Amino acid sequence: MGLLTFSINVTLDGCIDHQEGVADDETHAFFTRLMDESGAMLWGRVTYEMMESYWPRVARGDVEAPSSIREWAVKLETKPKYVASATRTAFPWSNSHLIPGDLRTSVQGLKDATPGGVLLGSVKLATELDRLDLIDEYQFLVHPRIVGHGPTLYQGGLLSTRRLELVSATPLRCGAVAMHYRRER
Repeated sequence: MGLLTFSINVTLDGCIDHQEGVADDETHAFFTRLMDESGAMLWGRVTYEMMESYWPRVARGDVEAPSSIREWAVKLETKPKYVASATRTAFPWSNSHLIPGDLRTSVQGLKDATPGGVLLGSVKLATELDRLDLIDEYQFLVHPRIVGHGPTLYQGGLLSTRRLELVSATPLRCGAVAMHYRRER
């Protein structure tokens, strides 16, 4: 059974707006490593649609991008991508699949079938999966910014506190810190 790892950019005040973080080669390498180490990606519909609208064009060369970004986009094309959605059923982007039926059962089945683990990158979906006690690890890239607006991490709240064990904390040159936590069970 693979682990379900939630990973996201977050500022010091909890903002998860993807435009508020530091975007450089080192932060990009962090997320590339996570994707390379995982067996599949998992997103909610909104995140999937945001990703689908941009990354396939980068992979095809339709969008000008540095070679490291294009390489990431090409890797993402081949990575299995799973989407939790109650409103969309067709996913034409390569290797994209709907998570069918009951969320708990389907995501647990995906974890069981993916020894390399599943990388979760959607905040609203993470809140739901945390409520279902399905997230095993957290890999946050904490940016040295206070932005004073949302959306924020776990804005919808959780039913109980999650106690975490620090696995590693790695400072980056830009001042961000890659934080790796494991759920205490």
